[in-house]
Amino acid sequence: MADRAGDPKLELVTRHVRAFPDFPTEGIVFRDICPILKSPAALTAVIDLFEEHVRQSYPQVDLVVGLDARGFLFGPLLAQRLGVGFVLIRKKGKLPGPTISVGYTLEYGTAEVEVQADSLSPRQKVLLIDDLLATGGTLFAACELMRKQQVDVLGCLVVIELEDLRGTDKLKPHKVFSLLRY
Repeated sequence: MADRAGDPKLELVTRHVRAFPDFPTEGIVFRDICPILKSPAALTAVIDLFEEHVRQSYPQVDLVVGLDARGFLFGPLLAQRLGVGFVLIRKKGKLPGPTISVGYTLEYGTAEVEVQADSLSPRQKVLLIDDLLATGGTLFAACELMRKQQVDVLGCLVVIELEDLRGTDKLKPHKVFSLLRY
């Protein structure tokens, strides 16, 4: 994110992220976004900040694509503001009808994400959105899913980026916009 030190909206969002040390395991600091969702002002600030970035950076967006499940919280609100549609990327087996899927590796195994086959058209310009970027595995899989659909990923939007895990490296050449970095 561009230097926005002193931005009241960003400060409001920052105040609404709780840290839980040693969760889910010792040595991990879990960043909880639930207080953002509980506060209409903080949630509005998140969407305002995303909207400002998108309007400054991307003159044409066709769809916002949200990742299961927390991308579903922020994505539809942003899509509505931008006047575009919203598409779901879900865990395998959760969407009806024909789907396209991509498998990926997690630190503890493998998983698959999928999208309905008719939800995207080649050459559409999309933004991917999620709450958190850690190692980048899920967002990378989402980018691969978009590539399979011949869709142009303009960038990835996240509320929180855990910089030490270097998820942005995995997503190159895709741009990542993070509201908060820890």
